[in-house]
Amino acid sequence: MSYNLTEIAETIKNSDKKVQLVYAFNGTGKTRLSREFRMLVDPKIVTETDEPADFSNSKVLYYNAFTEDLFYWDNDLNEDKERQLHIQPNSFTNRLLHFLRSQGMDGQIAHRFQQYSNSNITPYFSTNFSKVTFSLERGGDDSLSNIKVSKGEESSFVWSVFYSLLEQVINIRNVLEVENRETGQFNKLEYVFIDDPVSSLDDNHLIELAVNLAELIKLSDFTTRKKLRFIISTHNPLFYNVLHNELGLKKNGKKEGCYLLERFEDGSFDLNVKYGDSNRSFSYHLHIKLLIETAIAERKVERYHFTLLRNLYEKTASFLGYREWADLLPENKTAYFNRIIQYTSHSSLSGEAVSHPSEQEKKTVELLLKHLIENYSFWKQE
Repeated sequence: MSYNLTEIAETIKNSDKKVQLVYAFNGTGKTRLSREFRMLVDPKIVTETDEPADFSNSKVLYYNAFTEDLFYWDNDLNEDKERQLHIQPNSFTNRLLHFLRSQGMDGQIAHRFQQYSNSNITPYFSTNFSKVTFSLERGGDDSLSNIKVSKGEESSFVWSVFYSLLEQVINIRNVLEVENRETGQFNKLEYVFIDDPVSSLDDNHLIELAVNLAELIKLSDFTTRKKLRFIISTHNPLFYNVLHNELGLKKNGKKEGCYLLERFEDGSFDLNVKYGDSNRSFSYHLHIKLLIETAIAERKVERYHFTLLRNLYEKTASFLGYREWADLLPENKTAYFNRIIQYTSHSSLSGEAVSHPSEQEKKTVELLLKHLIENYSFWKQE
């Protein structure tokens, strides 16, 4: 089946899951999906004359590449001294900055930023929160003011701003009696859509961010009628795996809420339910395995499938710590199968390049794939 992005967004919107985790390879369209989702859930057009002062009418908060683009540098090209990160005013940032300023959240944001980047770099907001400067504070004369942080540190700062907002939102909404909340401006909020906040993070900070986000989501109350639902999309398999495990999406027979977003050549899309983390669903070795299985099922095995089979054996052997991929072959005919795969995958004589293998060779591909799956702990969908 194929759909357009609006239909995919509708599917996500109609789910009753607390968390939906979407994996998509780069360039598939997940950032556009976050925009389509926002327009579907909260389609109002805000102008300068009727711009709300807070989030009272907002049904969705979203974070994506467009959020990061709202933060831009003034590098002080004339003096090269007063480098500042500016925040572009629009309907979202005006409400955001007003809330951060009213809550005095600059210290909270600075702490979160240092957690994901460098504990010696401190961000300082201007009085109206529209500009930020950074200082490298190492003590004594070694301190530097108005530095320009790296792209990764900049991304971490933008995420820290959004995360601090989200943390405060959840704390406010977890007061179940609406009249007792310190503010009612998040009462209509229904969705949080987060797209790839880890594009410039190293693995250690990526894991830390994923764990913190999962903990925050688990803290969010999901018992009242106005439940807050989370959609998280990413192209990063490690980020996906940590969230998948930390959120317990593999437990208690949960078989929905994890998806692969695919785009076809005609520009249409599909959202496929996936079972298990990325190691079971999206990794390249599983793509190879699927190609071979499909060829066997459709009786279309060709000589290049021996090359794919050898590649699959090599990756499995490397992961399991075997010295040679041939160590995984059936013991009773190791030498024979080794010669078959070597011959069919590395033949160098043009006269031997026959694309269609014999029936016996096709059966060998099926036999060796079955042997690998059954004897080396490949996960099988029940």
